[in-house]
Amino acid sequence: MQRKWFQYWFNSPYYHILYSQRNDAEAEFLIDNLSAYLKPAADSRILDIACGRGRHSIYLNKKGYDVTGIDLSEQSIKYAQQFEQKHLHFFVHDMRKLAFINYFDIAMNLFTSFGYFDTEKDHVNALKSFRKGIKADGTLVIDYFNTQKIIKNLTQQETKTVEGIEFHLHKFVSEGKIIKHINFEHRNKAFAFEERVQAFQLEDFERMFLKSGLQITETFGSYGLEPFDEMKSDRLILICKKV
Repeated sequence: MQRKWFQYWFNSPYYHILYSQRNDAEAEFLIDNLSAYLKPAADSRILDIACGRGRHSIYLNKKGYDVTGIDLSEQSIKYAQQFEQKHLHFFVHDMRKLAFINYFDIAMNLFTSFGYFDTEKDHVNALKSFRKGIKADGTLVIDYFNTQKIIKNLTQQETKTVEGIEFHLHKFVSEGKIIKHINFEHRNKAFAFEERVQAFQLEDFERMFLKSGLQITETFGSYGLEPFDEMKSDRLILICKKV
């Protein structure tokens, strides 16, 4: 089976170089606010879906929760596993095929770690998998970018220099996807990667949740959990329950 863009890019050391400025304080701010809102019991089991190198998982675990992080990237999980302990574990896993059934109190999919697949069927399968993994009264949290605002403010061409590498970024919208081409040279070799994320809006999620047996109970528009405004909000944060 042909490998997809996310299997190449997220497993590349250059992905972590380009995004090395990602802000841990921002991630912790979101977790603090979600914890205050959701009020998980002290012994809650939490699943971090597409956890990357585990920054959200590690912080959740510091708050005392039993946390499992999964990601498709072997390199990210290998990095995260150095932080493992009794109540913090990381596994290489495809979000569409979760093995857990009625196990977690809360499942989180943060920082636009969704929308990567080609078909709606694949996205619905992933949501069904998330649903299956949480308990009957469990909660699913999805944190996505606000597509409307992203498209409105899309900078088509951008150059970022990180660790001496000049990344040339070209962003555009095509076939219902927000696409970013990433080109650069390193050690006299040219590299080309891309990101392709579905331009999902609130009504798309509502439709997919209906097919997946999930229901949105609350929407927020920022990591401060302010109300969602499709023209102004930076994020689309969805709190969901099983139907």
